[in-house]
Amino acid sequence: QVELVESGGGLVQAGGSLRLSCAASGRAFSLYSLAWFRQAPDKERLFVAGITWNGANTVYADSVKGRFTISRDNAKNTMYLQMNSLKPEDTAVYSCAARTSTMVTRSQAYEYWGQGTQVTVSS
Repeated sequence: QVELVESGGGLVQAGGSLRLSCAASGRAFSLYSLAWFRQAPDKERLFVAGITWNGANTVYADSVKGRFTISRDNAKNTMYLQMNSLKPEDTAVYSCAARTSTMVTRSQAYEYWGQGTQVTVSS
């Protein structure tokens, strides 16, 4: 089992940057596939980016390609989401998630979730 805690959210102007972190406690962090999801008010939860257990492969939603970068440091039990050129439509609660199998984009497939961190982008 793994526990996930996000940090790094906040208020930023359009065009700015934020770096989210997802710190994990528990064993065998390096065995988990990880992902970031986001949920805006009254909207469904959407996949943002995912990364395989060794960081060799990443997947991004079309809406964030070229602006966001997902990475992980297994020695620190931490995953990151570098968000650049932020837009007002990026405003949402961002949550990290982990699963013990192959990285996928469906939120229902993830077993473990953090509590989320709010990102607000002003225009």
